[in-house]
Amino acid sequence: MGTMTFIESQKRNPDRRYLMLINSELFPAINGSNYPEEFKPLVAGRSKKKLGNFAKLKNFGVNLVTLNPGSWSSIRHWHSQQDEFIYILEGEVTLVTDAGEQRLKPGDCAAFPSGEPNGHHLINHSDSLVVYLEIGDRTAGDTVTYPNVDLVAKEHQGKWLFTHQDGTVYEM
Repeated sequence: MGTMTFIESQKRNPDRRYLMLINSELFPAINGSNYPEEFKPLVAGRSKKKLGNFAKLKNFGVNLVTLNPGSWSSIRHWHSQQDEFIYILEGEVTLVTDAGEQRLKPGDCAAFPSGEPNGHHLINHSDSLVVYLEIGDRTAGDTVTYPNVDLVAKEHQGKWLFTHQDGTVYEM
């Protein structure tokens, strides 16, 4: 509980007992990925602070993501069930989609509605860190398609199962 501060706010809102305040500097960064081994080097310079998990959010996640120079946010992908939204806080990054490449700077945002087969990811081509918020819902039964590699991820009971395009499971 040292990473969260609870403030009684009953006077302001009697229907809500506590307001949670989060200091993101107190949270550990998660480095690496749950991808199969052969894909992990692509995101080796990415770190995430899963703020939504620490705040015990149930319906959507919020990650504070840092990309080192040369790193990718993920493998280019799209979700069958889950919406995604990013908001750039620091640095300049390249968004790659089916439409090509586009530079994003602080204050820019991008949205990726579920079910639209437009693979996307971010690449930090700069010499500086990139920091952004990544927000997505937690709709169950999601499938993630990675159009440029032999990879599919299927969500089942809160865990991801990685398979080849033909359905063969990756050894993890």
